[in-house]
Amino acid sequence: MQLLPLAPGRLLQGSPRHLPSCSPALLLLVLGGCVGVFGVAAGTRRPNVVLLLTDDQDEVLGGMPFSEYSTTNCQTGLQGKELRQEHLRTYLEPSRTPLKKTKALIGEMGMTFSSAYVPSALCCPSRASILTGKYPHNHHVVNNTLEGNCSSKSWQKIQEPNTFPAILRSMCGYQTFFAGKYLNEYGAPDAGGLEHVPLGWSYWYALEKNSKYYNYTLSINGKARKHGENYSVDYLTDVLANVSLDFLDYKSNFEPFFMMIATPAPHSPWTAAPQYQKAFQNVFAPRNKNFNIHGTNKHWLIRQAKTPMTNSSIQFLDNAFRKRWQTLLSVDDLVEKLVKRLEFTGELNNTYIFYTSDNGYHTGQFSLPIDKRQLYEFDIKVPLLVRGPGIKPNQTSKMLVANIDLGPTILDIAGYDLNKTQMDGMSFLPILRGASNLTWRSDVLVEYQGEGRNVTDPTCPSLSPGVSQCFPDCVCEDAYNNTYACVRTMSALWNLQYCEFDDQEVFVEVYNLTADPDQITNIAKSIDPELLGKMNYRLMMLQSCSGPTCRTPGVFDPRYRFDPRLMFSNHGSVRTRRFSKHLL
Repeated sequence: MQLLPLAPGRLLQGSPRHLPSCSPALLLLVLGGCVGVFGVAAGTRRPNVVLLLTDDQDEVLGGMPFSEYSTTNCQTGLQGKELRQEHLRTYLEPSRTPLKKTKALIGEMGMTFSSAYVPSALCCPSRASILTGKYPHNHHVVNNTLEGNCSSKSWQKIQEPNTFPAILRSMCGYQTFFAGKYLNEYGAPDAGGLEHVPLGWSYWYALEKNSKYYNYTLSINGKARKHGENYSVDYLTDVLANVSLDFLDYKSNFEPFFMMIATPAPHSPWTAAPQYQKAFQNVFAPRNKNFNIHGTNKHWLIRQAKTPMTNSSIQFLDNAFRKRWQTLLSVDDLVEKLVKRLEFTGELNNTYIFYTSDNGYHTGQFSLPIDKRQLYEFDIKVPLLVRGPGIKPNQTSKMLVANIDLGPTILDIAGYDLNKTQMDGMSFLPILRGASNLTWRSDVLVEYQGEGRNVTDPTCPSLSPGVSQCFPDCVCEDAYNNTYACVRTMSALWNLQYCEFDDQEVFVEVYNLTADPDQITNIAKSIDPELLGKMNYRLMMLQSCSGPTCRTPGVFDPRYRFDPRLMFSNHGSVRTRRFSKHLL
């Protein structure tokens, strides 16, 4: 595949072999907004950055090998002591983990974050948060549809010009390369089709709509290219690897570069490469404490799940879990090829590599067969590994980070003044460099707007109205009032989640994850009412925050000040949080 930049008149002219060179004086003018610790004045080229983004990869259930849960989360049909021993063998044998090379080449060579979260457990809102550094209530992408602002004309006009890649290109002089899944509705005819190339990208190789492995169409700098089902030339994960290597071979050597590579794996339809389709035959979905149990004292959507699950549902989710791991083996190959090429070209020591996912996933937790969209750790917690200049190897950070922090961190690496952005996130570059006595956040916001209409599904008449994403046995994964917002807070004393639903009950779920990491027991009715009030108020503040106000002290921060009178309206009634049904 010949790698070409965007057409003349957009960003660059000529082929990658003949990109325009810049004199140091011209670079100083181009990079005037990005002079920092890595600036041209220091006589060194700015660091390069690579962001690897998988699709639906969990952290809690073993989607990232050797996580804190990894040695206890596999089921093989054995029992007791024999089962525990098999757990250890399954997760400790290198041949039985899907991302051993990724862990070795990125995690062990840098920092692993054990508390990385997404602000919405759904692809398009989460990806929009990565690109903009904003919470969903500020970028207004609420679901995976055009009506929900996913790659809509409104998104293109208002948000795309202010994404961090656009800033890297226009203000910092970076070559910017994108390959893979962008947003779920990208390429829709009503939103400009595949001809639309978002502002700020020098090289654009974007998948039309949602994840596929074969029989898809790419927008190559605004021109459609169809792919079939020949593994050697069409398997998407490998195509992304190859075009990424081409970029590294033919890019300009006078400008730093940013690459974003967004794989389809491990999203459905879980089509593994031929050589990996028999891998993990003895691996099953994790049978942790919240697997196949009733969601007692949870929102009605969780309570409606049938417990115990049918044998067919369990067989289905086990097969899905296995296939998801199989697809990740090709991602592991991509990572290895990329790191080796960076090393071969002499760029590796000046390149930051980030590895993460857009959201988590569940397979049987609280008897929900497969999906995301829920407020629990398995859906909102994701892997995050980073290596690069100044990061010591084999580091683990427990600091609370979110994907809204990726943009600010990468701009900080480029030396851009973050005060010039409207981003809600924070740069965690000081954490990567091992800063001591660092003042950091103690909470993040999670918000989700349920999909569905307030009508009864004729195929599931016994269920409440507005359900969607239903399985044949009427176990539904979403509903119109599965609309919630949560404060996920961590401090020296508390590991807590507080959530409210937009329903007639204003249903509340609260979990103490220190005592209950599987979030089985909802303590909303037993927790200290004063603490409940503080969390309610903090949630309201975060739901209306923007920019710096999203980074104010949380409830368990020593700097936090709470006035109980703020909990009441002028009429003396208790204030409740307001959800917006129409955020656009």
